[in-house]
Amino acid sequence: MSTALQPSPFTVPSNLPSIPHVSETDPTRCVLDAFRTAIAQLVAEALPPLTVEQVYQGVDYGKKGVDFTVALPRFRLPGKVDELAKKVLSKFQPNEWIENIVHDRAFLHFTCSTSTLLSLVLNQVHSLTYDTASKQPEYGQNSSGAGKRVIIEYSSPNIAKSFHVGHLRSTIIGAFLSNLYKACGWEVISMNYLGDWGTQFGLIAVGFQKYGSQEELEKDAIKHLFEVYVKVNADAEKDPEVKVEAAAWFKRMEDGDEEALRNWRVWRELSVRKYEEEYARLNVHFDVYTGESQVGKEWQDKALDRLNTMGLIDDHEGAKLVNLEKWKLGKAVVRKKDGTSIYLTRDIGGAIERYEKYKFDKMIYVVASQQDLHLAQFFKVLKLMEFPWADNLEHVNYGLVLGMSTRKGTAVFLDQIIREAASVMHDQMRKNEVKYNSIEDPEMVAQEIGITGVKIQDMGCEANQQLYLQLGSHALLRGRHRPNPQLFPLPPPSEINTALLSEPAAREIVFLLGTYPDVVKTAQRTHEPSGVVTFAFRLSHAISSAWETVVVMGEADVEKARARMWMYICARDVLGAALRLLSIKPLERM
Repeated sequence: MSTALQPSPFTVPSNLPSIPHVSETDPTRCVLDAFRTAIAQLVAEALPPLTVEQVYQGVDYGKKGVDFTVALPRFRLPGKVDELAKKVLSKFQPNEWIENIVHDRAFLHFTCSTSTLLSLVLNQVHSLTYDTASKQPEYGQNSSGAGKRVIIEYSSPNIAKSFHVGHLRSTIIGAFLSNLYKACGWEVISMNYLGDWGTQFGLIAVGFQKYGSQEELEKDAIKHLFEVYVKVNADAEKDPEVKVEAAAWFKRMEDGDEEALRNWRVWRELSVRKYEEEYARLNVHFDVYTGESQVGKEWQDKALDRLNTMGLIDDHEGAKLVNLEKWKLGKAVVRKKDGTSIYLTRDIGGAIERYEKYKFDKMIYVVASQQDLHLAQFFKVLKLMEFPWADNLEHVNYGLVLGMSTRKGTAVFLDQIIREAASVMHDQMRKNEVKYNSIEDPEMVAQEIGITGVKIQDMGCEANQQLYLQLGSHALLRGRHRPNPQLFPLPPPSEINTALLSEPAAREIVFLLGTYPDVVKTAQRTHEPSGVVTFAFRLSHAISSAWETVVVMGEADVEKARARMWMYICARDVLGAALRLLSIKPLERM
C-alpha cells in the first residue's frame, strides 16, 4: 500500500495577503522566504526610507520559541530604538503571515501564523518530494545553478595502493559537494583523478623485480603491490641508486616503452576495479575515472610552448620553472632536468584539456591543505597564461589525517576502518537485547551505521548518538504506516486538515522542515557539510521528542491521525533528502 501522495507544482495561494518580490528569493521552493518578505514589508512601511530589500537582509532566524528576529540598530536609523519599535508595533495587525510581534530591547521577535505555516510548508514538502527511484528533484533543491556545469575532482587515490583514510576525507567532502551542486540545479561531472603516473611507478616496477610474486599478485594484487611499495621505499632510504633506477624506469614509461608499460597497465586496471567496489560501499559514484596518465602529452607540450612564448619560463640547470615569487608563491617547476613531466605540468595540461572538452563554468578541486601551495601555483600559472576560465577554479581544502604513512606501511585502510566501526556499533546494539532482537538484519544495520559514523565523524561532528538517531528516526518513520493501514491511502493535501496539528512539537517539526532549503543554500555558499548534519540531528531529535505527544497509533480521531501521519511522512522525506545529500543511505527498516 503506497504512502506517497501524487506531487503537484507548489504555488503560494492567491488568497493570502500580497507580498512584493525580493530578488534572490523563491517562495515556491523555500516558503519561509514569503514569511520573511511579509516581515520586511511591515518594517519597511513603518520605518521609511527603508526598502523591503534592505529590511529583508536583516530578518534572521530567532532563538528557540521565536521564528524570526530583526535587530533594529543594524539599519542605523535616526531616533531611539524604543521609538522605532513602537512605530512598527503601531503599524502591525495580525494576519495570515504574522500572528505576533514581541519587542525586546533592540530586537523585534516575530511569530509566523501557525495555520499558514503548517499548510504551506507541508504542501511545499509534498510538492517537491519525489520517489528517489525516479531521480527527480527533492525538497530543498533549487534552480540557482540552472544551465551551469561544474566539474568536481575528488578522492584521487594512487593506483597499486589500498584506499586509505587519507583519501576518505576528500571522498566524503567531494561526494557531498557533488550532491549539493546537483541540488542547486548544476550539471555535475564528478571526476576521480587517479594518481596513476610518476616516478613512484618506476619505484614499484624496480621493487617488483626484487620482491614481486606472480602468485601473490594474482591472489590479491592491491595488497601485494602495497607490500612491494613499502619494501622498495625502505631500500631507497638506504641506497640512493634505487631512486635513480626508478627515475630511469619511469623515463622509459614516458617514452612509451611497451615492456615498461605492460605491468603498469595491469596494476592500474586491478586498482580501478577495487576502488569501484570500495566507493560503492560508501554510496559514492563517479561519472569519470581519469588520471595523470590520461593527460595527453600534446596538451602538456602546448602548455609549455605557450609559457615559453609568453616569456614566463626560466631555465635553471636544465629544469624549466615559472617564477612566482612576486606573488609569494616561490618558483614552480614545470619540467624536470631529465625532461620528464611533473605533477604541475600534467595539472595544467589536464585543466586545459578539460575546458576544451567540457566548457565548464566552474571546476572544484577537493584536495588536502598540504597541497595549498601546489594548487595556488597551479591556479596562478593558468591566470598568467591568460585563460579567462582560470578565475573559475576553486580549491576546497581540508585538514590532514595525522599518524599515517603509506611509505612506512603504517597507513590505516578504509576496509579496516569500516570493519572496526561496524563491530563497535554491533556491540552497542547488542546492549539493548529487546531492540536488537527486533532488528531484521543486525549485521547490515551495524555496517550502514558504522559507515555513516565514519562519514559524520570525518565531517567534524560527533557521531554515535547522532547517527543512530538520524538513521533510526528515518527507519521508524518509514515503518509508521505498517501498524496503521486504515489511514491509507491518504486524501489529497487539500483535504487534510493541518489545523489539527495543534501540538507545539508538531509546529517545531514543521518549522524545521521549512528551514531546510536555507540549509542547502548556506551549504553551497560555505561548502561545509556540518550545517546539513546539524539540521538532520535537530530534525531527528524533534521527531523523537514528538513520539509521545503527537501520536498516530491509537488516536481515535481518524482525521487528526491522518494529519499527523502526513506530517511524519513529510518529515521522513526531508530527513531522507538531507541524509542523501551527505551520501548516507537512509535505512528503510531497523
